[in-house]
Amino acid sequence: MAITALPPDTDADIARVTEALAMITPRWNVRIMLALSGPPLRYSELAARVPWLQNGQLHPKLKSLCDAGLVERTEHTARHVAYGHTDRGAALLPVLPVIVAWAEEHLEKPERPLPAIEQVEDSLILLTRRHAAALLWVLKQRGEVSGRALARMVMPSSDWTNVYPPLRQLVADGLVDTDGIGRPYRLSAAGDGLGPVLGALSAWSAGQPLSKAGQHPVWGHPQVMPAPKGWVSNQSRPTWRNRDLFSHATPARPVVAVPAGGPRR
Repeated sequence: MAITALPPDTDADIARVTEALAMITPRWNVRIMLALSGPPLRYSELAARVPWLQNGQLHPKLKSLCDAGLVERTEHTARHVAYGHTDRGAALLPVLPVIVAWAEEHLEKPERPLPAIEQVEDSLILLTRRHAAALLWVLKQRGEVSGRALARMVMPSSDWTNVYPPLRQLVADGLVDTDGIGRPYRLSAAGDGLGPVLGALSAWSAGQPLSKAGQHPVWGHPQVMPAPKGWVSNQSRPTWRNRDLFSHATPARPVVAVPAGGPRR
């Protein structure tokens, strides 16, 4: 079923990316995915890697990730149950450094350098705003677009004035610019810079290799995809290092004034 008035291929692409964001954005999901990097873990072993989750919180998170096809539960015996990535879940990990690269360039600089995982979580929250993906898609394709025209394309079955709350949120988040009330909307530099991120999410959600991101018909870009950074655990690492998840080798940055309309953390 179409969710926008855009061409079917575009509509399906937006729907896949929106669904993918809904899978990974809920709190702790990305951290659990990172904690599962490497060989499958027993529940107690995984719980030890995510100690901030209180009793009873980890199990429903694991169930939702299993239902989403990102984690698989293997029951060896009644007393030996292990959790690990599915192929689809493992394919998600290389997308995360792409998100970090965008965050480091475009998000506001905090007083303290943020761990990479927090940069991922902050970025995902911005992209999961209601109608955000569809609005960003149209603005990337069309350039400057009026609010009424955006409403016709993004939410054709709704009153056209309903487009303004999500647009105002995107402006507040620094992903969209406008010159004022009644003026057209356009992507900001930060919004336009989302090409590698949304291209990678589109490729992953369609089951394509990440190398296809640069060929995306809307978000394709000439840049080389950033290489995975050390904080992303991988199969070749013999042992898990806790600092790989929670520390990020970003040099200290000076505190800067918050730019008007800059992306919000």
